[in-house]
Amino acid sequence: MYYLQDLTMDAIARDLRTSRSTVSRLLAAARESGLVQIQIKSPADRTPELERAIKDRFGVDVNVVPVADTTNDAEVLDRVSTQAARIIGPLVDSNAVVGVAWGSTVSAVSRHLARKTTHGTVIVQLNGAGNTQTTGISYASEIIRRFGTAYGAVVEQFPVPAFFDRAETKELMWRERSVRRILDLQSRMTLAIFGVGSMDSDIPSHVYAGGYLDETDLDELEASGAAGDVATVFFRADGTDAGIVLNDRSSGPALDTLRKVRRRICVVSGARKIKGLRGALAAGLATDLILDEKTARALVASGDEGHAPITG
Repeated sequence: MYYLQDLTMDAIARDLRTSRSTVSRLLAAARESGLVQIQIKSPADRTPELERAIKDRFGVDVNVVPVADTTNDAEVLDRVSTQAARIIGPLVDSNAVVGVAWGSTVSAVSRHLARKTTHGTVIVQLNGAGNTQTTGISYASEIIRRFGTAYGAVVEQFPVPAFFDRAETKELMWRERSVRRILDLQSRMTLAIFGVGSMDSDIPSHVYAGGYLDETDLDELEASGAAGDVATVFFRADGTDAGIVLNDRSSGPALDTLRKVRRRICVVSGARKIKGLRGALAAGLATDLILDEKTARALVASGDEGHAPITG
């Protein structure tokens, strides 16, 4: 009535037999939840052009968040995560299984989620968060809890290490019924939400800054040509992951498992994550991409390098 029929708030209040203040609150709630999204089309705005270029090249739906080049990294992250939260809200339905990978970007997104009532929805943690210094439970569980609170969903944590010391230990743990229950939930995901890990980012990814990898791990990743990770599973710039030994010890879902999820939302903030982002896109890990304008320009300018996306 307000946006499509151009009625005033007073007219709407009379029609609905309520107060003008109630109509104002409803309109504000609609904007905050993402039900209503307001876009300003400036003649100088390059974001539609960038969105088309990225979609044509990588086959993903794209939302580019406009930011000035002078905006600092923390503010860029805040703007991207705010927009991502607004986009994600309408996509979370009742009876959904939503996989969430912890990380610096997803943590920022979780702080901006608007409340939405759902029924029978489950939020499942995609990868463990423990390491030799901490269980990681407080960090990861806070992110997952915010998603659960926002959507009135059941929360399923994954209390295992981010990386096991030995691949054999992981194999044995994966046979446990309590762990199998979480893995089964992950296999039934209808929506996955994640960022892209990168050692080169100005705001370091938590997996690199939080004591999860030692020097030997980092040397192995460099030797294997790893470009980045999603949910602590690593891949190269061309999207391949075969032969990356650390993945055998990772608690994150295999890339093939992730590619089977119908809707996969990747949120990226910061142009220095471009190498990892290109690898994630080449691997076909995302169906939807939300990123800042500077990173979008860098992605378009980086060229195709002849790598076709891997389809799942």
